[in-house]
Amino acid sequence: MKMLKYIFVLSFAVLVSCNDVIDLEPQSNLNTNSYYSNLGEVNNALIGCYNGLQKTLTEEWQLTELRSDNSVMGASSSQSQVNRDLSDLDMFFPSTSHLGIASYWQNTYYNIRNINTLLNSMGVNYNESDGTIAYEDVKTTVSLADRKKVAAEALFLRAYHYFNLVRLYGGVFLVHEPITPEQAKDVNRSTPEVIYKLIIADLLNAAANGVSVKQAVIPANDLGRANAWAAKTLLAKVYLTLNRKVEAATLLQDIITNSGYKLQTDYASIFSIANEMNSEILFAIRFKGGGLGIGSTLPNQFAPLNSGAAVANGDGRGYNYPSQELNNLYAATDTRKAANIGVLGTGTAAKLYPKKLISSPAIANDAENDWVVLRYADVLLMLSEAQGNTSASLALINQTRTRAGLTALADTSVKTIALFENVLSNERRLEFAFENHRWFDLLRANTTFTTIKIEKTMFDHQTVMYPLHYKNYPAPVLTLAQLQAFVTKERMLLPIPQREIDNNTRIKIDQNPGY
Repeated sequence: MKMLKYIFVLSFAVLVSCNDVIDLEPQSNLNTNSYYSNLGEVNNALIGCYNGLQKTLTEEWQLTELRSDNSVMGASSSQSQVNRDLSDLDMFFPSTSHLGIASYWQNTYYNIRNINTLLNSMGVNYNESDGTIAYEDVKTTVSLADRKKVAAEALFLRAYHYFNLVRLYGGVFLVHEPITPEQAKDVNRSTPEVIYKLIIADLLNAAANGVSVKQAVIPANDLGRANAWAAKTLLAKVYLTLNRKVEAATLLQDIITNSGYKLQTDYASIFSIANEMNSEILFAIRFKGGGLGIGSTLPNQFAPLNSGAAVANGDGRGYNYPSQELNNLYAATDTRKAANIGVLGTGTAAKLYPKKLISSPAIANDAENDWVVLRYADVLLMLSEAQGNTSASLALINQTRTRAGLTALADTSVKTIALFENVLSNERRLEFAFENHRWFDLLRANTTFTTIKIEKTMFDHQTVMYPLHYKNYPAPVLTLAQLQAFVTKERMLLPIPQREIDNNTRIKIDQNPGY
């Protein structure tokens, strides 16, 4: 079960840092043409691409959960540069040179480069004009069947990266093959429509060529790899984002009927380090503790500040602090509250933390916790969203509600579309708290729902949390009105990292409006 985690420690020559321009290839890449000579080397390269997910994941919460109404900065009065940078994200006025924004961008493109190099070695070619994937003849001992299997996983990873990029930054640089530093300077931002065309092509191929055995019979060595069911789940989310609900529903029904994935009986068990890659998890970013260099730092980031070893060995930094607004949303009988939100201390000294994401590592910043990206509960609730306000959709919502110890909702309780959308939005918020879904859910709702608007949601969040949190920020202290003035439609997107604009002297790269 841990095999894929142990394989992560293998060295992969392409996984090295590079300079400011995207896709700039280091000297170690000069031998990539000769490296991919057999299936073993190709699989090692693929494992390197999986490993590349870890760096982007450790920063993703800043750009998603922290900017939503689920989380705030734990140390609101802190003057440290790290905390102020995080606070700037939380309050919607990050600099165009914000370190976290630039680092996420850079690490994502590093891994896209690695994926493209691997795909190129197997003759995988994306046709921009018609949005199709083709396999060209290449000199390799790897069979076409194996090339397609490996490519299916790599294409899933590329689609995952671009899906996050386009939702966070809007139009980004479309790079789907290895390019030189000089060629990179001629690549400008593509429109979101062009980016989504690639994402859909990659995921259609991954769904068609990925492993499609039922969950119960996945070989132990393949646990953690992206399969056809994961590709269909991610593609369904892409279709929902584009308001293509019928296509999303078809995929989701297929997963429910044929994949063998199912809900865990106990909510907390989904995230247990003793129950990894269980029946509910379609895809997770895997970590392995034990001093191998592939453990997770997130438990130490999320444990309460100055908590010593009470929550995570090596103390915590108090990031991703659950908002009181979210804490109050859980019903007293909802078992997800105790699983999701931990409380250290009592009274006014009590500190909240995202409990389900934390185990105490033997070594600080080296935890075992996998990060769940796609799970079966999401399949159920996405299908409910795709179908709209029907009895069948409510029955899907009730599956996660009743598991959490809540009473099933009757049809009479959601008589209008607005009520149904509110019920579904709240259910997703409670079910997926701190899993980096909330921000993307709000963005999608802004497109597909008629009554939930992300700007209004953030206005309401700041109104609730201002006397409890935001008024405690150090100088300059903002009034509520000043704080809310930063919440604009334009700032729902992050700025393009300024160095991408400044370092390119060949073409003009436009910054996102509002920055």
